[in-house]
Amino acid sequence: MKLKTLVLVAAGAFGLYATQAVHAADKLDSIIESGKLRCAVVLDFPPMGSRDASNNPIGFDVDYCNDLAKVLGVKAEVVETPFADRIPALTSNRVDVIVGSTSDTLERAKTVGMTIPYFAFQMVVLTREDTGIKGYADLKGRPVGNTSSTFEAIALEKDVKAWNSPKGSFRAYQNQADTILAVSQGHVDATVVTSTVAYASIKSGKYKGLKVVGNAPYVVDYVSLAAKRSEYGLIHYLNLFVNQQVRSGRYAELFQKWVGGKVPELMVPGVYY
Repeated sequence: MKLKTLVLVAAGAFGLYATQAVHAADKLDSIIESGKLRCAVVLDFPPMGSRDASNNPIGFDVDYCNDLAKVLGVKAEVVETPFADRIPALTSNRVDVIVGSTSDTLERAKTVGMTIPYFAFQMVVLTREDTGIKGYADLKGRPVGNTSSTFEAIALEKDVKAWNSPKGSFRAYQNQADTILAVSQGHVDATVVTSTVAYASIKSGKYKGLKVVGNAPYVVDYVSLAAKRSEYGLIHYLNLFVNQQVRSGRYAELFQKWVGGKVPELMVPGVYY
């Protein structure tokens, strides 16, 4: 075989290999070909994620996962994932996408690829009726707690350290239910949670004497879908999906179904995101 022919054959083989490698590396194609979308969803975070009386996953994030699977033409598989395990579940390939109310922090973006926001939370102070706490400033010098690895836990623990009060303390819990229960049972005096969680917890009737005493002075918590940082095709698709959910009215429909009230804007004022 002539040298020129060998070069052409080698080039063709390399091109085929490169095409196959790119194709194999495209997670979006892999999901479609597998016929299944595995979503990491936190199921102790109502109304975003929880279980019904028959133990079936329900909530805003569950519906969002189902909507994404539907447009992809695949079956949705909800993988129950605690807050602290969302990113490890993604990076270890146990799930394809995080649909788990994940705050779009720059620190997280070093590890995973995050989309434009698909939901926005306002933080409130949740306490008991007998604590005398009237607002966020009253948390100084009190035992408080929150759910490990969440946006609000990081912010609250930072403030407790800054207050440097001898009577103040911060305690981390593994999940949202444990945090709410700790407040209800008096293990801590208060926590900071999203308004959605606070009112859902009070409405549930599972916890006695809880009340909301105003907003926490935190920025609005914008949360994103997440995929592996290298999966550009999937991330671009997810961004367009979020856009379509809003302009089709589906985002507003799900918000009214699971939360109610005024639908939060998903853009930072004055910033193109």
